[in-house]
Amino acid sequence: MSEEGFTERSVSGALLAVVAVALLAGLGGLVWSYSLQKNLGVAQQKLVEADQKNADLAQKLEATNARLRATSETLGQSVGMTQKQIEARTQSLMASQRAATAKLEAQEAATSKQIGAVSTEVSGVKTDVGGVKTDVAATRTDLESTKAQLTRVMGDAGVMSGLIAKNHDELEILKHKGDRNYYEFSLQKGAKPTLLSTIKLQLKKADEKHSRYTLNVSADDRTIEKKDKGLDEPVQFYTGKDPVLYELVVNAISKNKVSGYLSTPKSAAAGATVAQ
Repeated sequence: MSEEGFTERSVSGALLAVVAVALLAGLGGLVWSYSLQKNLGVAQQKLVEADQKNADLAQKLEATNARLRATSETLGQSVGMTQKQIEARTQSLMASQRAATAKLEAQEAATSKQIGAVSTEVSGVKTDVGGVKTDVAATRTDLESTKAQLTRVMGDAGVMSGLIAKNHDELEILKHKGDRNYYEFSLQKGAKPTLLSTIKLQLKKADEKHSRYTLNVSADDRTIEKKDKGLDEPVQFYTGKDPVLYELVVNAISKNKVSGYLSTPKSAAAGATVAQ
């Protein structure tokens, strides 16, 4: 090969190399340009979004500032109103305290008057108590006197009677002694028999003029006639499985009616008074 041919080939190869490098450089520039443009677009988008966020934040900040200004104004008004309310409340409390003090003073004065009145009443009560004591002493004397008037009489069955009561008051004394059971009764002529304790009584005759009476006593399935008995006379009879002494006394006799009481031992069966 000649030197010229070699030189031409060398020049051609170098030219091709330069062209290739230029192509590669151009292609690299295109890629870099595209990448740069893409990155620039993304950056611009982010910048737009950042601007929008900044705008939103600015708007929110303005709204917040507006609310703060409104709240501040409202708070100032409220504080002013609260101060006025506190002053008004203070005046009201002071007025109430003055009224309460005046009322308390009035009550104390009224209480003092009531205490004076009560003291007077207590003095009167002391006087009344003294009178009551005197009355109790007199009643006790009367009671002792009434007890002394109670008598023992021989009954129609020949047995010495216990103490005889001639009226309701004396009968109450006998009841309180607690020695026997006592049942008061009133019998009407022509009425059905009256049940007292375990016996029945039926009035047959009442002679007011001569203070005499006749009645039937029904006990232990038999009837006994107690005839022509007198006022305050103990009428005696025995009754029961283990016979015990029953005793009746008539204290009042009127036309077709007598009243008195039945006396039974404590061991006798108790029974209610029932009209039969």
